[in-house]
Amino acid sequence: MAELLRGAPIARALTDETAARAAKLRDAGACPRLVIVRVGGDPGDIAYERGALKRAAAAGVAVEVEALAPDTAQGELMACIERINERADVHGCLIMRPLPAHLDEGSVSAALDPAKDVDGITPGSLYGVFAGRATGFAPCTAEAVVELLERSGVALSGARVCVVGRSLVIGRPVAMLLMGKNATVTICHTRTRDLDATCAGADIIVAAAGRAGTIGRGAVASGQVVVDVGINVDAAGNLVGDVAADEVEPVVAALTPVPGGVGAVTTAVLMKHVVDACERAARKG
Repeated sequence: MAELLRGAPIARALTDETAARAAKLRDAGACPRLVIVRVGGDPGDIAYERGALKRAAAAGVAVEVEALAPDTAQGELMACIERINERADVHGCLIMRPLPAHLDEGSVSAALDPAKDVDGITPGSLYGVFAGRATGFAPCTAEAVVELLERSGVALSGARVCVVGRSLVIGRPVAMLLMGKNATVTICHTRTRDLDATCAGADIIVAAAGRAGTIGRGAVASGQVVVDVGINVDAAGNLVGDVAADEVEPVVAALTPVPGGVGAVTTAVLMKHVVDACERAARKG
């Protein structure tokens, strides 16, 4: 049976480290501050916001929530982002996405100051990820995958990694981050020919396709580490990942559970980014 790589202990360790750094900043007169921008009341957004507030309290990060009406106009949202950009006491901004259909998400993302883009949504942040430069921040979930692997003792240098998923939120950025750790990465997706064979030849699989059951018994081999980033709801209303865990767990060496895996680390990475941003601002004076 596979070892379950649970996110909670990793998130606690990362949060403790972040809290110690935040305390030093406060002693020096700087308080790390995050603003969460939420348009409407999507239950998933509210659940994530609740988790972020809890994590922020543990990490010593102050949080404000800009809760906007679901029919908020584009201009009003852009003005909100501009106010956040201009506030020297705000170090990070998290925009809950996806935004309602009537809003232009691309314009909103581009308007955010990359220095405050703690979830890696601006072109500047993504450029930094793809160029291997410390410009902005990587998307939190993508970085959470790397944190979980490294802190679980999984060797990345020289490892063959198959990333299943090509979104700018997880698939592509996590591939770049893993390459930055000297892994050899293959990016696949649900239309990849012989997907199972490609996955089975890897040392590590990162499943981020957004479709339940994408990774089954035929896609895995003994000794592998499988990271399941998927969040799906099955016919019975249960939360499941992209991996058919009952088929995969008896075969592989290690597997992240859903829930309780990568998701638990994501908000800890978010708070780390806010403190990173505060430290950068303090160095600039």
